[in-house]
Amino acid sequence: MEQRFDGARDVRRAEERLQRRLPEPLEDLAWISFNYLWSWTPGGEDLFNLIDAHRFELAGHNPVRFLLNLPERDLLRAATDREILDLLDRVASRMRAELDRPTSRVLSSGPVAFMCAEFAIHSSLPVYSGGLGVLAGDYLKEASDQGLDTVGVGLLYRRGYLHQRMDVSGWQHEFWEVMNTGQVPLVRVRGAHNQPIVVSVPVGEDDLLAQVWRVNVGRTALYLLDAELRENTALERWTTARLYEGSHEIRLAQYGLLGIGGVRALDAMGISPALYHMNEGHPALAALEVASRTAKELGGVRPDLAQLVSEGRDRFVFTTHTPVPAGNETYYADTFFSVLGRSVEQMGFSREEVAALARVNSSDAGEPLGLSPLAIKVSRSTNAVSERHGSVAREMWQPLFPGRSVDQVPITHVTNGVHLPTWMATPMRQLLSQFCGPDWERRSNDPTTWSHLDAISDLDLWAVRNQLRRHLIEMIRSKVSVDRLARGENVELASAGQRLFDPDVVTVGFARRLATYKRLDLLFHDPERLARIVREGPGLQLLISGKAHPLDEQGKAVAKSLFGVIRDYGLSDRVVFLEDYDLRIAPALVSGCDVWLNLPRPPLEASGTSGMKAAMNGVLNLSVLDGWWAEGFNSQNGWGISGTVESDPGAQDRRDADLLYRILEEEVKPLFSNRDLSGVPSAWLARVRDSLRTLSPTYSTTRMLADYNTEIYRTR
Repeated sequence: MEQRFDGARDVRRAEERLQRRLPEPLEDLAWISFNYLWSWTPGGEDLFNLIDAHRFELAGHNPVRFLLNLPERDLLRAATDREILDLLDRVASRMRAELDRPTSRVLSSGPVAFMCAEFAIHSSLPVYSGGLGVLAGDYLKEASDQGLDTVGVGLLYRRGYLHQRMDVSGWQHEFWEVMNTGQVPLVRVRGAHNQPIVVSVPVGEDDLLAQVWRVNVGRTALYLLDAELRENTALERWTTARLYEGSHEIRLAQYGLLGIGGVRALDAMGISPALYHMNEGHPALAALEVASRTAKELGGVRPDLAQLVSEGRDRFVFTTHTPVPAGNETYYADTFFSVLGRSVEQMGFSREEVAALARVNSSDAGEPLGLSPLAIKVSRSTNAVSERHGSVAREMWQPLFPGRSVDQVPITHVTNGVHLPTWMATPMRQLLSQFCGPDWERRSNDPTTWSHLDAISDLDLWAVRNQLRRHLIEMIRSKVSVDRLARGENVELASAGQRLFDPDVVTVGFARRLATYKRLDLLFHDPERLARIVREGPGLQLLISGKAHPLDEQGKAVAKSLFGVIRDYGLSDRVVFLEDYDLRIAPALVSGCDVWLNLPRPPLEASGTSGMKAAMNGVLNLSVLDGWWAEGFNSQNGWGISGTVESDPGAQDRRDADLLYRILEEEVKPLFSNRDLSGVPSAWLARVRDSLRTLSPTYSTTRMLADYNTEIYRTR
């Protein structure tokens, strides 16, 4: 049997090195810290906070960095603290029990390799940007929970995605922080003779080298390729510097490394996937590498690329995540082949046949090359990420299937879901655990699990909602004060940040990418009316967060306009922009708000998952009927704004803004503030129960992975 160098041995060595720094009673912290399972195990985060919450915060909630920098006196103190040791024992026992459960194969011939340009596992591993990465991270966590034989493949971005700093005018500025790999829960994978595994991919005129790192995500291994090697030039090393780099050439190099290099890395580690799941088009070049290997195995006269692709199609499935052009990048042939031409030729293919495969119209030599059409052509299954997105995708990609009607285009859908143990806040999780029975989270996709909601009293449910809102407001007050000082606001305004928001007032959240199609500007379409909504009667509090891509000047301009409205209408105590939206602050937002807004221009929202996270915390959605909400909304579990597509965007914006304001004025504010004799908004909580009951079982990764297994992976 061929020896497998999958990094498991290297993780154990790293654990042993950290263990040597710890007092004997704390030794379990070493292996716990090197497996992100701690982050969704009950008590995991509490454990590190109990040792030293302030230092854990300063370490970016990174347990390896935290333990490496914790003074010896504090380690010795923790080693004699009975409360810490008892919690450590409980967390270690839970994690061992989880890791010891048997693994089952989705396919008998090998694992599923889930390939994606970004993975949001935890804030301490900043190799993600937004929704695509969060979905990928949740997928790997759920695969671990279900014990499925799966590996993840991505890139290690040493500088991650941008950090955001707003200036006084509201203009976004970006900065990046360099990762110290010696203090992150990942290890370099080593092969024979203890040498690091290195793969090579021709890029431009040279060969780009990449090492491989392993991250333990429960029972799932995530492998990240990294070009930070002395053998590479400074330009080549930049390939894995930043996620979604603006340069077309750098991005093509990234996608070549992800697709071609990803297959080569798995092979070098002795991992032979039965199936490659391409999450978005970025890894599509993996199919060319597999086709090249197939040709070598066949020997004799080399088949053409079309035949080889046909031979290997059973090994690829593709998930498309967006109809927006920025998510379906195209490149002129000269640019594409200036970066990847040598890779194509060394794999034994002509530039012409690859170009034909990457075009919608194979015979149009002037058409740019796209990774999405390439991914569709090489895969036995293509799926969208919501029912409506499936319809949009079939129409969008119908030209790839001449002679077929839109309804006959072979693109199905698997609606996205979110990982419940990651996104359901601890107080809500504890409340449901009292009523839904043992191991209820493993049955979260079963509607009968949620039938126990009726046994929870309004007082108990409302107490949890109040607790989550207060926690959010505490975070807001702390963060906003620092944000205001950092961008040069006066001390008086910064001090006012510590008194922001009333914990008894309905709190509305909007947090997502600052792309123009997300329509943040709909909120302040009529600033005077917005001001009345937040000021009059019981009032309303509005929390906004999100980042624009560094090259998206229009998205930045929207944020600047918001700052102008806040300033001109004196709303700084009721409307707040939280800087640098990421996994550090997202959990508090999606659990602590009372209403979650999503206002995309239909039909451009493929799915959207933040509303799913909010729903499982008892937050009500107010959203355009697009993406997942078009199938989730039932008129009693939140509020909907028409998802009709109109030819006049201005008229649509006026109509949608008016309806948004009316819902806030006439339904949200009165329903939240109308209390019974016990001080509980019973009509509001009736909607909360309906939302939890109807949305939580359907929009979880438990259901999502079950759908992938039965409808995509095992279908031949």
